[in-house]
Amino acid sequence: MSKIKGSTVLITGGASGIGRIMGRIALEKGVRQLIIWDINEQGINSTIEELRTIGNIKGYKVDISDTAAVQECYKRMRRECGNIDILINNAGIVAGNNTFDKEQIGNIERTMQINSVAPMILASLVLPEMVARDSGHVCNIASAAGMLANPKMSVYAASKWAMIGWSDSVRIELKQMKSKVRFTTIAPYFINTGMFDGVKSRIFPILKPEPTARKIIAAIESNRNFKGLPFGYHFIRFCQAILPTSIFDYIFGEVVGIFHAMDNFTGRK
Repeated sequence: MSKIKGSTVLITGGASGIGRIMGRIALEKGVRQLIIWDINEQGINSTIEELRTIGNIKGYKVDISDTAAVQECYKRMRRECGNIDILINNAGIVAGNNTFDKEQIGNIERTMQINSVAPMILASLVLPEMVARDSGHVCNIASAAGMLANPKMSVYAASKWAMIGWSDSVRIELKQMKSKVRFTTIAPYFINTGMFDGVKSRIFPILKPEPTARKIIAAIESNRNFKGLPFGYHFIRFCQAILPTSIFDYIFGEVVGIFHAMDNFTGRK
């Protein structure tokens, strides 16, 4: 039996990209209620209009870079929708492709707040209820950039390294508590949703949104602890451990071309 069927699922950044696709898949799998959070009210409305024929969907406009707004929206949602069974921390931003010496303080703060702090805040709100019920699942959409340092996206990489470290630490805490609540960390390569428009990838293919979303949902249903996309990214840590830094940088940075992926980045307008 699908763990998604009959559950209440909250997806942040659920009005576009893979968030929207995961929402549709969740509805197709029979969730009791899908809840999407997004900053784009027009996107929320169009997503609800598109998906309401499939199942029960509700949307909330919230800027997750504002901790007080996250707490207030959660209280309202909790009153209106009840317990959250599955939280997918999907919302994220990449502010640009500046080298760090040219980075703006505002971009640093907003990137870390949205990509790292907000998922922690939201998880801290749902987790006590999940632990008390001994049931629930939190899935955190990190990035392959959280495993492989990359020039011209240092702040984004930092935010995703933070998410991976936090997410896996909580997974271990829950395991030690012998809790049935699960944490899943997802580390995908660039996904073709518009967020990384202009990125060039020499060897690894840019991920397609639909199959990527399906793999994430499958990882939740199978209680995966960690999933890198594509599968080859599972070997990054091993390569870092056995190769001298200069050789690792040359192979992944120059031969594979990862260090030049952001050179022509434009991003979503």
